[in-house]
This record gives sequence, structure tokens and C-alpha cells, in this order.
Amino acid sequence: MNELKKHGIIQSMSRKGNCYDNSIMETFFGRLKNEVYYGYENSYSSFEEFSNAIEKYIYYYNNERIQKKTKWIPPIRYRLEFTSIN
Repeated sequence: MNELKKHGIIQSMSRKGNCYDNSIMETFFGRLKNEVYYGYENSYSSFEEFSNAIEKYIYYYNNERIQKKTKWIPPIRYRLEFTSIN
């Protein structure tokens, strides 16, 4: 917790025992682990290499990965198209 405060980060906490409070992030982290970590644990030669793989995945997830719930377009494009006020 002190490390977060040192960097100006406010930790978000859900209600105890309520898995639905954070379901969107839990889904994202589950996918990230399945697509980048599980089965690849020994293929990263350093923390930096693993960190780069995470950064690339986050970019891919937001800018390239399509999903049915975002009408088969990447999440960033979906947000821009369907949340902007015209």
C-alpha cells in the first residue's frame, strides 16, 4: 500500500465477498494470464522481457482484439464510435 501511495496511485477495493464488483477487470486479467503467461512461464528470460510482453498484450487487447460484445471491433474504436457525443 505504501508503494502505491509513493507513486500517487489510489487502490480500488471491491466490497468483501462480492465478485461482481470487479468482474470486468477479473475477466481481463484471466484472459491476459491465459494468453500471455500460462504455458509460457519459462519462455521469458527476464522480468523486462515479460513486462514488454504484458505491454504488447495490453496494446493488442485495446487496439486490435475484436470481441462480440464490442460489435466485432477493437475496444478503443468501439468506445470512440459509441460513446462520443455527435
